[in-house]
Amino acid sequence: MNQEMREVTLKKRLRPFNIGPLTIRWLSYLVPLVLVGLAVHLLLPQIAGLKQAWQTIQQMPWWLVALAVVAQIASYSGSGYLLTALAAMLQERLTLLRGTIITLAGSSMGLVAGGVVGNSAAIFRWTAGSGVSGQAAGLCGTLPSLFNNLLLVVMAILGLFHLLVIHQLTRLQGISFSLILTLLTLLVATAVYGVTHPAWLLRVMKSLAKWWAALRKRPYNPATTENSVNQLVNTWIILRNGGWRGPAFGAGLNIGFDMLTLYLVFVASGHAVSPGVLLTGYGLPLLIGKVGFLPGGVGIVEATMTAIYVSMGVPNHVTVVVILGYRLISFWLPTLLGFPLALYLQQIAHAPVSQQTKTEGSS
Repeated sequence: MNQEMREVTLKKRLRPFNIGPLTIRWLSYLVPLVLVGLAVHLLLPQIAGLKQAWQTIQQMPWWLVALAVVAQIASYSGSGYLLTALAAMLQERLTLLRGTIITLAGSSMGLVAGGVVGNSAAIFRWTAGSGVSGQAAGLCGTLPSLFNNLLLVVMAILGLFHLLVIHQLTRLQGISFSLILTLLTLLVATAVYGVTHPAWLLRVMKSLAKWWAALRKRPYNPATTENSVNQLVNTWIILRNGGWRGPAFGAGLNIGFDMLTLYLVFVASGHAVSPGVLLTGYGLPLLIGKVGFLPGGVGIVEATMTAIYVSMGVPNHVTVVVILGYRLISFWLPTLLGFPLALYLQQIAHAPVSQQTKTEGSS
C-alpha cells in the first residue's frame, strides 16, 4: 500500500512537458528515406575515416575486438535498462530488449532528425507504441539524456581533476582546464539550486533564452524553455522519491561499459593505459561532442580525445588508432544498425502519438 501511495504521489508531482509535434510528424515520412539521407549527408564525407578505422580494427587481436564489441552491446543494454527502469517507476512494463532496440534506433534518428529533440520524439513514439502509457513514455523520451549527461559531467570533472592534480600541465593547459572545471562545477551547482527553486530557474532560463534568441535574430518561444525546466525538475523529483536507483544504474552501465570498450581497444593496440588516464580522456570529449553542432560529435570527439591523450604521453600513432577503432565500435556500427531497427519499430508501433504529454499535476 505504501508503495502504491508513493507512486501515485510521484505521478501527481511530475510537471507537464511537451514532446515536439513537428519532429514526431516527420518520422512518418523520414524513416523510409533515412538510409539515403545518411549516406548523402553523414556517411559519404566519412568514408575515408571509416575505411581507415576498419583497417585499424583488422590489425588488432580478434578476441580483444570481440570483447570490445560485447562491452559495447552491454553499454547499449544499460541504456535499454534505463528506459525499463523509468517505465517501471510508474508501474509500466517495457522489456530490456525493446528498450535497447528503441535506444539504438532513437540515437540514429537523432542524428538526422533534430538532434536531442528528434531522439526524444522517436523514443516517445516507439515507447508509447510498445504499450507504455503516454506519461511513462514521456519520461522515457526526455529523462535518459539528462541522466547520461549528468553522469558525463561528473566523469568530466573527475577527469579534469586528475589532469590538474596528477598530470604535469603547462601553464596554458592548466589555465584552460581550470576554467573548464570551474564552468562544469558552476553548471552542476546551478542546476542543483535551480531544481530546488523552479521559479528562480525558470526566470533565469527565460532571460538567457531571450538573450540567445535575440543574438541569433530568431523568435523566442517561452514554451521551449518551460519544457526544458520541467524536464530537469522532473528528474529531481524522481531522484528525491528514490527513483534514481534504476535509471542511475542504467546510465552507469551505459557509461561504464562504453569506457570498457575504449580500454579494450587500447589493450588491443598494445598500449594499455591506467584508469586515471582512461577517465581523463573519456568524459570531457564526449560531453563537448554532445553540445557541438555536428551530429554525434563527429570530428569533435576524435580531435578532443586525441589532444588529451597525447598531452598525457600516449604516443600519437597509438591514440589515432585507438580512437578510430573505438568510434567505429561505439558510434558508427550502432548508428548503421539503428536505422534498420527504426524501420522495424515503425512497422510494429501503431499507438497514436499525441503532441503533448501531460502529467496529472505539477509541483
